[in-house]
Amino acid sequence: MIDGPYFVLTLLGVLGCGLVAGVFLGFSTFVMRALAQLPPAQGVAAMNAINVAAVRPPFMLAFVGSAVLCSVLAVVTFVVLPDDGTVELLLGSALYLFGAFGVTIAANVPRNDALLKLDPPEATAYWPIFVRQWTTWNHVRTVASAAAAVSYALALT
Repeated sequence: MIDGPYFVLTLLGVLGCGLVAGVFLGFSTFVMRALAQLPPAQGVAAMNAINVAAVRPPFMLAFVGSAVLCSVLAVVTFVVLPDDGTVELLLGSALYLFGAFGVTIAANVPRNDALLKLDPPEATAYWPIFVRQWTTWNHVRTVASAAAAVSYALALT
């Protein structure tokens, strides 16, 4: 069984990935649905405001902090090669780093930036496409973050 500081790091990985999964789940299940029901100009304005508010310490600590923690867990796992949980630890790290953090950088943030740069008529025309594509990628982030938390939890057993 994993113990000592390694246990604490893994437990923090479970908590961090789980918290991020919860935020993403909220967006996938009700925030984006609510925004999609608004008139397009209001939905665009609200999404742009959310994107500004998201880049604040509370969320960024959980989101980026979890990525750093997952990186540390992956490196330590490769160096130490523990008898227990190696596969689960590496899988959890890969799921979060590629499926949550990587998808955010490659899919969600570019869409956010594109929406912000459009003038109002273009933004309202793009809005339905944005909602569909952004939400699809958010589903991926949700599942990847939750699966990373589960994988880390399994490493603790």
